[in-house]
Amino acid sequence: MTLAAKRLGCGLAWVCVTLLAACSGSSTQALRDFQMQTPRPFGYVIGDTIPQRIVLETRAGMALERNSLPTPGRLNRWLQLNAVTVQELAGSDGKRYQIDLLYQQFYAPLEVKALSIPCFTLRFQQQGQTLEQPVAAWTFTAAPLRELVVRQDQHGEYLRPDQAPPLLDDAVMVRRLYVALTVALGIALRLAWLYGYLPGLPKRSVFKRAQRQLQTLGLPQLPQALAALHTAFNGLHGKPVFLHKLTEFYQSHPEYRSIADELAWFFDYSNRYFFADASIQSQEQDLQKLKAVCRHCREIERGSR
Repeated sequence: MTLAAKRLGCGLAWVCVTLLAACSGSSTQALRDFQMQTPRPFGYVIGDTIPQRIVLETRAGMALERNSLPTPGRLNRWLQLNAVTVQELAGSDGKRYQIDLLYQQFYAPLEVKALSIPCFTLRFQQQGQTLEQPVAAWTFTAAPLRELVVRQDQHGEYLRPDQAPPLLDDAVMVRRLYVALTVALGIALRLAWLYGYLPGLPKRSVFKRAQRQLQTLGLPQLPQALAALHTAFNGLHGKPVFLHKLTEFYQSHPEYRSIADELAWFFDYSNRYFFADASIQSQEQDLQKLKAVCRHCREIERGSR
């Protein structure tokens, strides 16, 4: 047998053994699926962070050795691993892992330079047996922060401006601002109406004026105080109001029914003071009660009672 024939026979035998091993159904692979998800491999400058994600599925009975993961910290003079997080999900036939790595590079090249994140090996345990899965190195390019040869112009050193930030859509905020201003204006108008500050609405401030007058009057000016309150009722109702016409007054202004007893006392007291008994002895408590009636009418006028 020639030497060439012997070599051909050995080669055929090796091929047959390999095919039989592949078809035997046994596997020494620790993983059913392995994916390494990386960002863009270019455009990094000093201080940039580089996230990487490894997604893998193990076979049944296999578990990841957590101590085979790289340890956060300084890896070399220009590369640091900031964080390592692992999410583990159990499946019907094995486990699924998601490993997130966050690197940060501190290399300051003078020109565009290719750098590599170093490789490492993941280990898996299965019934006391250790299986390994290598994670390949990943290459990216880093660029300098400024040009090596700085261009000059008539104003001196040439500096390129920063990229303008993208403008945010402020249409929603503008609409909300208009709505808020409208609500605030409505509240202000409502308060001005309640307090009688709007022109052309004298009936909303009749008791306000009467209350101001009564604040400056004492017991000797009791007739002026009674007249001021009568003027307020007449101005509100549009015609004179008397004790026997209070029912008509309540029909036009039902909100004043809540102090019907006080109004009845006021009109009765005024009748007795001016017409019934000229010798009626007025007391300080009568003046205070009269001021209380005016104050309660003012509260109703403002809508706070």
